[in-house]
Amino acid sequence: MGNLAYHFSGLTVIVTGAARGVGLGIAELFAGAGADTFMIDFDEGAVAEQADRLGARGLAADVADTSAVERVVERVLDGTGRVDVLVNNAGILRDRTVWHLTDDEWASVMDVHLGGTFRFTRAVTPSFRRQRSGRIINVTSYSGLRGNVGQSNYAAAKAGIIGFTKTTAKELARFGATVNAISPNARTRMIESIPDEKRQELTRGIPLGRFGDPGEMAHAVAFLASDEAAYITGVVLPVDGGLSI
Repeated sequence: MGNLAYHFSGLTVIVTGAARGVGLGIAELFAGAGADTFMIDFDEGAVAEQADRLGARGLAADVADTSAVERVVERVLDGTGRVDVLVNNAGILRDRTVWHLTDDEWASVMDVHLGGTFRFTRAVTPSFRRQRSGRIINVTSYSGLRGNVGQSNYAAAKAGIIGFTKTTAKELARFGATVNAISPNARTRMIESIPDEKRQELTRGIPLGRFGDPGEMAHAVAFLASDEAAYITGVVLPVDGGLSI
């Protein structure tokens, strides 16, 4: 994946939703760049398998559960004594037009995307305050800016993450911590599941003419986590091949 540009040795990194897709690509880069990488996912078997492959540590947790999130952060602190980088990537889909959307489908998507981002951010902030440093990178979406039919819950959660990113960037700046977000457009299992004709139509709407690789999303995250990005906070970086232009 070409990790030579990044050196995260001695740093502790938490990546949520890390068993597959973009989250796995991010965890792979950090682990390859020397970080103590903790991979968090609801799928215990998958995250354990991938963590073992990468030489990382896999922990199963539901990011919608406050107690589970707090236990994870306690485990991380017991293991390394610090948290340096948090990547809030965990997410689910419950797509349905708004007139068919149930309360549970609305609440579950909000609880995982926006709620999980909030819970992990709150849980790591005491470490950032002690260290006077830290990096948070949240994963939002083009849908949070422009909307998408059948995804009112997902779009609302992702738009909320943008507002949450900007607010916490202002709040955590006093501790020397930065908070940013990326808006990715990667070829993941979800994209692969779209029928060919529809996928080709979506591809035509991307100026660069292709979906990105999860590794390309990971490099953007690594930059925002690096020392070189120390004066960048509160931004949403599109990593989407020009889709959002």
